[in-house]
Amino acid sequence: MLDDRERFSQECIEEIRIQSEDAYFQNLTQMWMEESVKKKYSYHFSWMGLPIIQYPQDVMAMQEIIFETQPDLVIETGIARGGSLLFFASMLELNKVYGGPDDVLVVGIDIDIRDHNRSAIENHPLSKRVKMIEGSSIDAKVVNQIEELSQRKKSVMVCLDSHHEHGHVLEELRRYAPFVSQGNYCIVLDTVIEDLPKDPERPWGKQNSPMSAARQFLKENDAFEIDSQITNKLLITVARNGYLRRM
Repeated sequence: MLDDRERFSQECIEEIRIQSEDAYFQNLTQMWMEESVKKKYSYHFSWMGLPIIQYPQDVMAMQEIIFETQPDLVIETGIARGGSLLFFASMLELNKVYGGPDDVLVVGIDIDIRDHNRSAIENHPLSKRVKMIEGSSIDAKVVNQIEELSQRKKSVMVCLDSHHEHGHVLEELRRYAPFVSQGNYCIVLDTVIEDLPKDPERPWGKQNSPMSAARQFLKENDAFEIDSQITNKLLITVARNGYLRRM
């Protein structure tokens, strides 16, 4: 007989399945996502004082992953204004309260770390858990630094959120996915671009997006699978089918 927690969990799984198969609900979600992009919805949130530029639903999903997998290294490509780095750092610090690893690190990579953003991150109390690397995420020198850091860690998670064209994201996947620990995730953000109207101000779009890159990568690499349960649960997410789990 199931106890209360098990029963609640099973009920949630069934409810998520039902909402994922509800065409009307899915259509509403797509319409809302398209409007939210026009309004720059994701730009209006911060984490511990710095803009995070993420959808709250994805932040919640990443929190769940971090608690479940207990990484001691999180690698993020694309720093922007630094809120995501602080989010990852704070989650790793909080994990320590629950017996997680003590020697934790978040590495952020960006081709252009502007001085005011670097200063804001370095002056934050959580900066002791953050390392920033300026350069292209697919540059061999940068990747070599990440490889050296990852060799000292037991559990590694990757989050890709830099340039969104197919070729760049595919190369990031080829270079960074091997660092991901078994059971952990390579999160490909902004896969939702594949299903949005073309933005004339951006080079990326349908068949030239993080999602098209992820599909190509999965054809090449059978060590990862899409965790569709996360997408089905969130519905509102910029990483639609972009939560890739290493099996």
